[in-house]
Amino acid sequence: MNKTPMTVQGAEALRQELNELKTVARPGVIAAISEARAHGDLKENAEYHAAREQQSFIEGRIKDIEGKLSNAQIIDVSTLNAGGRVVFGATVGVLDLETDEEHIYQIVGEDEADICRSRISVTSPIARALIGKTEGDEVEIEVPGGLRQFEVLEVRYI
Repeated sequence: MNKTPMTVQGAEALRQELNELKTVARPGVIAAISEARAHGDLKENAEYHAAREQQSFIEGRIKDIEGKLSNAQIIDVSTLNAGGRVVFGATVGVLDLETDEEHIYQIVGEDEADICRSRISVTSPIARALIGKTEGDEVEIEVPGGLRQFEVLEVRYI
């Protein structure tokens, strides 16, 4: 099976969520199910059904996170020596040549992507076009809004 790239920060965030689910959420929902059972008839007990649904969600999320972590190739970008090239995990400063706006993106795994935090998925059109480029390179990127031209201003490994 192919490994999925993930940053150290992304893996740590998943581990924290997994720990929270196993130590807080799972015991909490088990207690809620026990309490709802004590109320009697389970067929018409909305609290019981809601707690069981919540338990199903928690168990599914635990399984999902464990699967992602087991298939993850965790990459510590701060230890990479990519020779100034854009690689997975790199933080890239680009200039939109049309609008003269500067943007900074970190290229991360699919589960870590968050455009509000300037973290773009390695599978996104922008990231795919930037991979392998170096400072000063210009790149044309086909995005949903049309063709855009960027210049790579800076590549950092933080």
